[in-house]
Amino acid sequence: MRILVIEDEETLARLIESRLKRENYDVDVALDGDTGLMEALRGIYDLIILDVMLPGTSGFDILSALKKQRISSKVIMLTARGALEDRLHGLKAGADDYVTKPFHLEELAARVSVQLRREEEGRRTAGDLELADQSNLLVCRTTGKSIELSAKELAVMDYLLSHPQQILSRDQILDRVWGLDSDVTANNLEAYLSFLRRKLQAIGSAAAIKAVRGLGYRLETGNA
Repeated sequence: MRILVIEDEETLARLIESRLKRENYDVDVALDGDTGLMEALRGIYDLIILDVMLPGTSGFDILSALKKQRISSKVIMLTARGALEDRLHGLKAGADDYVTKPFHLEELAARVSVQLRREEEGRRTAGDLELADQSNLLVCRTTGKSIELSAKELAVMDYLLSHPQQILSRDQILDRVWGLDSDVTANNLEAYLSFLRRKLQAIGSAAAIKAVRGLGYRLETGNA
């Protein structure tokens, strides 16, 4: 699971980063609103921890941009204690939760766990496809057939399943599956997508991974 922390108080941001890494999350940090917006719109994060008051673009503006671009990342907002109006504003604008400052890191970690558990429970099926819990099996619910996926195939398919019918760029998939600093090329991605297409055919799924010229790839789920 990948998390973005957008928080301008660097000491606090690093404490959050350290605490969440103990839970084996991949964590990136942005220390201002403009950088945070750019990173958030990459669409590669499962969850974003978003401060309201930021230099540059505000937390509310970032949240609004995420919703306009249909970015599906869960959002936990950080607000000043007593700022009821901010909390209500954030929830109405589409935030999934909020935490008031000052807070205990354990509370934040628990809220992150709750949001990602909900995400995990709801994002692994699309159309007639299902990634079986606690396994690396891709299942077609129509035919009942299943097939084993390698670790990277699983990661790519999991990302596609979490964004059905949505165009994902090559960079988004590469960043999400291999990481920002990876030297993996587009050819590697093409190879894994080819493997996955064959496996979709093997289990008789109506879903298909389509290339969208100049834009990226889309998981089309058929009529299931």
